[in-house]
Amino acid sequence: MRPLLSLLVLLATLLAPAAAAEPAAAPLARDQFVAALSRDLARHFNLSGDLALELLRPWTPPAQVAAAWDVTITEYPTVASSSMLVRCRVLADGAVASDQSLVLRASLWRDAWSARQPLASGSTFDPTLLDTRRVDLLRERDALPADVGDASFIFTRSLPANRLLSWRDIARRPLVRKGEMVEVAATEGSLVVTLKGLAMENGAQGDTVTVRNLESKRDIHAQVIAENRVQVRF
Repeated sequence: MRPLLSLLVLLATLLAPAAAAEPAAAPLARDQFVAALSRDLARHFNLSGDLALELLRPWTPPAQVAAAWDVTITEYPTVASSSMLVRCRVLADGAVASDQSLVLRASLWRDAWSARQPLASGSTFDPTLLDTRRVDLLRERDALPADVGDASFIFTRSLPANRLLSWRDIARRPLVRKGEMVEVAATEGSLVVTLKGLAMENGAQGDTVTVRNLESKRDIHAQVIAENRVQVRF
């Protein structure tokens, strides 16, 4: 009986899950510190792309070692920029290890659109006419990210080949154009009345534009809902 009991105890020991090893205490590494700052800044400013940081002043790690390090920014700059001053707190196993002020050089790398060939003003946005280029959006702030743009946009001006596109180079394609007749749907509850009007300005989907009532000659404000169609709610 005893040999059988010993065998069962041995099997239970072998089959039992191994206890998780406690993390070893270690100093705070520079890369670990910078990575924590990068995650915090990207989350705070809702940044998309690869944020790279460089410490511009000599940095001395805390003297102690710890199994768990926590780095949080306590004072942020007003906006994300290529040069930022931040204040951060370092916790070692939950206890405050240091409070530091840091000057950071930052880069935010992301794909942006560039013209593969000359582009005509007023033409429909077409990704097949474009290339992507990796740029630092903290320096090229007007660069148009490559995840922006579809057939609902047009180019607002002519552009040469190899030109980096900016936000000013595109706009929503107007569904209502100044000087053209539009259908105005005036709604109040379930009642809908339609009439013709004259668009006094261009407008894309969702824009509010001025339309002139041809009968009363009065101007009204209406929302663009489709091609040459606007809506007024009372």
